[in-house]
Amino acid sequence: MGCRWAFLIGLLGAMWLLGSGHGGQQAPETAAQRCFCQVSGYLDDCTCDVETIDKFNNYRLFPRLQKLLESDYFRYYKVNLKRPCPFWNDINQCGRRDCAVKPCQSDEVPDGIKSASYKYSEVANNLIEECEQAERLGAVDESLSEETQKAVLQWTKHDDSSDNFCEADDIQSPDAEYVDLLLNPERYTGYKGPDAWKIWNVIYEENCFKPQTIKRPLNPLASGQGKSEENTFYSWLEGLCVEKRAFYRLISGLHASINVHLSARYLLQETWLEKKWGHNITEFQQRFDGILTEGEGPRRLKNLYFLYLIELRALSKVVPFFERPDFQLFTGDKVHDAENKMLLLEILHEVKSFPLHFDENSFFAGDKKEANKLKEDFRLHFRNISRIMDCVGCFKCRLWGKLQIQGLGTALKILFSEKLIANMPESGPSYEFHLTRQEIVSLFNAFGRISTSVKELENFRNLLQNIH
Repeated sequence: MGCRWAFLIGLLGAMWLLGSGHGGQQAPETAAQRCFCQVSGYLDDCTCDVETIDKFNNYRLFPRLQKLLESDYFRYYKVNLKRPCPFWNDINQCGRRDCAVKPCQSDEVPDGIKSASYKYSEVANNLIEECEQAERLGAVDESLSEETQKAVLQWTKHDDSSDNFCEADDIQSPDAEYVDLLLNPERYTGYKGPDAWKIWNVIYEENCFKPQTIKRPLNPLASGQGKSEENTFYSWLEGLCVEKRAFYRLISGLHASINVHLSARYLLQETWLEKKWGHNITEFQQRFDGILTEGEGPRRLKNLYFLYLIELRALSKVVPFFERPDFQLFTGDKVHDAENKMLLLEILHEVKSFPLHFDENSFFAGDKKEANKLKEDFRLHFRNISRIMDCVGCFKCRLWGKLQIQGLGTALKILFSEKLIANMPESGPSYEFHLTRQEIVSLFNAFGRISTSVKELENFRNLLQNIH
């Protein structure tokens, strides 16, 4: 009797081994599994899972966010693409037609946006002329109302504040121009090779944190590194504090998001009549396939979701700023401005309803002196990355790089300004915390790019499932 049971147990065990792939030849992974099988479940340092983000973003947030970003207030972004690189002189400018940026003509931009004084979105219309006068004089005019004098001084102080995470772009420069983001979409331009990799290598090697005892390259894809080195690289990250680890994951997530955009809007075919843009599955696999990237690709995608959670959390924190009656999405068209503010608030309240927000309370929560030092290091590293964007040789890549870095920097500023936001007055100018129009446009467009990436991952997952 005992032998019979032993035989049956052994038979069942063999059947289980065969069914699970153990003890026999495993079924080959599909193309979709090689990119996405590890991109599921809970994210590191978070209590949120990938599936919850996919469902929330793709079906509740993405459609409305895209509609908002098509409005005049958010589609026009002022930027200086002619600033010299502050770090090196040997920049090879991309000569491809797709690298070019077409700026707006003066009559194409709504008058309300062009008004140089409309720099601070919470300013009521009746302060515009007074602020214009103050800017022209370069000082606070005693004839201005006391409230406006105080506001101008506070705004100037804010623009020079050490709390900003990005190098301020000189949008008042004669070289700064408005760009219609809808007419200059982020997509594959052909900008690649040593010049493009130099940008990312400098960002990873010189601006991300790593243990002081480690002298080898931080970039897991640096020349000469293999799989064992890649595993060592991630053991370094695990040895860092949560803030320094998060810094790398934010940069890696942004890098991944940009690569998703380039793969999703790839030049598939070009004739003298038209260009055909679409999903390039091969390009996506080269960047994210688990085998082709030696395990790095799926990690990049998980970092993209981490970045999504950080920017989503910032939007949930800044809701009171946009709810104030003095705030306007001012373009000069009162009807559309009111409609777009309503849509903006609908989106923000949807964001607040997200059930598994990132808990930023673990950031800088240790000894106060050490926490302040770490926060300052964090800010300076990120600020330096914003300066590196002026070294990008492709102007369209530079445009979207500057915008997305500024958007992420604005999100970080919001997360570290929780008390200031809570203390804002219910009406009237906000002196302690405010966002410029540049920050608002970059904040929502940057999140729109991350939201688009998450949506495109669903598209690529479906496309890859058809590959055998």
